[in-house]
Amino acid sequence: MLDRAGLEFSFSGLKTAVRHALEGRELTSQLRADVACGVQEAIVDTLVTKSLRALEYTGLSALVVSGGVSANRVLRERLSAAAGRIGTRVYYPRIEFSTDNAAMIALAGLKRLEAGQHDDLTIQARAQWPLESLPALAT
Repeated sequence: MLDRAGLEFSFSGLKTAVRHALEGRELTSQLRADVACGVQEAIVDTLVTKSLRALEYTGLSALVVSGGVSANRVLRERLSAAAGRIGTRVYYPRIEFSTDNAAMIALAGLKRLEAGQHDDLTIQARAQWPLESLPALAT
C-alpha cells in the first residue's frame, strides 16, 4: 500500500496473504512471533506513511491518534519520530485510555435491550451502519 497514492488503506489483503502463507505449516512459537512482528511492521509502516501523507495533504501541523491502535508502542515511537522530523506534533491518550469501542458498543446494546429494542438472532454483517437508521432511545 505504500506505493499507492492517496490516503486509503485496508489490511484485509495482508491478513489473507498471511493466512494463505501459513496454511499447512507447523505454527511454532518462533514462527508465530516472526509473523506477528512482520505484520506489525507492515501495518506500522503503512500507518506512518499514510499519516504523514494526510498531514502534507491537509497542511495541518498536529495529529491526534486514538482508539486501540494508539496503545501500540512501536507505532507511537515511529510515528512520533517521523512527525518530529517534519515539525509536526502527535498527541496520544494515556495508555489506559487507548482502548477500542467494545465496552461502548456493549453498553449501547444493553441500553437498547433495556429499552425493549431487539431483533431476532440472525446476523447481518454491515460494513457501515448509520446511527440515524437506529430508533431513538427514550432519555
